[in-house]
Amino acid sequence: MGEKLVVVGQGYVGLPLAMRAVEAGFDVVGIDVDEWRVKRLDAGQSYVEDIGDDLLAAAHDSGRYLASTDYADAETFDVCVITVPTPLREGVPDLRHIDSAGRSLAPLVRPGATVILESTTYPGTTEEYLRPLLEEGSGLCTPEDFFLGYSPERIDPGNSRWRLDNTPKVVSGIDDASLERIRAFYERIVREVVPVSSLQVAELCKLLENTFRHVNIALVNELSIFAEQLGIDVWEAIDAASTKPFGYMRFTPGPGVGGHCLPIDPSYLSWKVKRSLGHNFRFVELANDINDHMPEYVVHRLLLGLNQRSKPIRGSRVLVLGLAYKKNAGDCRESPAIEVARALCKLGAEVRAADPHVDTCLLPPEIEIVRPVERELERADAVVVLTDHDCFDYELVQRASGYVFDTRNRCRGVNVERL
Repeated sequence: MGEKLVVVGQGYVGLPLAMRAVEAGFDVVGIDVDEWRVKRLDAGQSYVEDIGDDLLAAAHDSGRYLASTDYADAETFDVCVITVPTPLREGVPDLRHIDSAGRSLAPLVRPGATVILESTTYPGTTEEYLRPLLEEGSGLCTPEDFFLGYSPERIDPGNSRWRLDNTPKVVSGIDDASLERIRAFYERIVREVVPVSSLQVAELCKLLENTFRHVNIALVNELSIFAEQLGIDVWEAIDAASTKPFGYMRFTPGPGVGGHCLPIDPSYLSWKVKRSLGHNFRFVELANDINDHMPEYVVHRLLLGLNQRSKPIRGSRVLVLGLAYKKNAGDCRESPAIEVARALCKLGAEVRAADPHVDTCLLPPEIEIVRPVERELERADAVVVLTDHDCFDYELVQRASGYVFDTRNRCRGVNVERL
């Protein structure tokens, strides 16, 4: 028998980790409270786009992977990684999933076991929140009896170049012994491990990464609004600026931000700063305001475009291309594209949407799913490109559509307006 690894949460972060660990020789138990997920996994059906059914089948065939809703299957674990969601509730970090995982795992913690948190959260969570749960429920103490650490997840759904195994992994431990144990674990999983000095540094690292993206996306989003009003092509300006080989990083505007990270993670940092220091994190709050209002701005621009063509939004047939929050992925969590589609429905538009990546079971029932064939494009009063999947035929979109509003700069032509 190999080392027993328990991965709590079998979503976009936990399932790839479980599959990679099986490949590395661990006996893996994937715990998830969602019975639908576990049934899918037991049937060999992956719901995570980066994990194919063939990879899942290979894990099952190895005899070293078990998906379960029962924490009893996690008994006698050597290493446990917690990859549960950490949403916001009314602007406040919601740690109920970490709480549930910690309380369920605590009685199973044995001397010498290792527990690692990967869920994105504010600095101090691992030591001040998770540690007491584990110690109280186990009757053990860390670092004396078991090892504890934090390692921020860096999964990028749909990214075929940077995967779990070749993306550098930041690791931390509650003490030096924990750090070395956690470092050794991840060295079996990924190519490069980056140790840092404390749990709080690792927790802040993740928030810094996503806050950096969030703020810069907000910058170009607001710039695109003003550039349009000034009559300047913001996309050409971005292309020109991108030729600078130093001191500039390319970010592009869009209909808003989505996924678990950008709409949520910077607010964890802002909440922590406000709670601990009594200060507002003004950059984060401003970026939230700009990015949160981008779906509304997209709807406003579409209203203006239809008005110029003597068409009211009520009764207009609108075809939305893309409902995921990012290209070439099926992740629709917090997707601004869905927010735009819902807003158009409320205004009385006849909304149809095309997205071959997204599981239709996860979509609002009021959005009719279609294929972006020529007849569908021709019948639409407006075609809105919200998520620029490579699978869409943009030449056909330009040729067959009467009016295209493109938020991702994939189309050209006299019938095309861009964000």
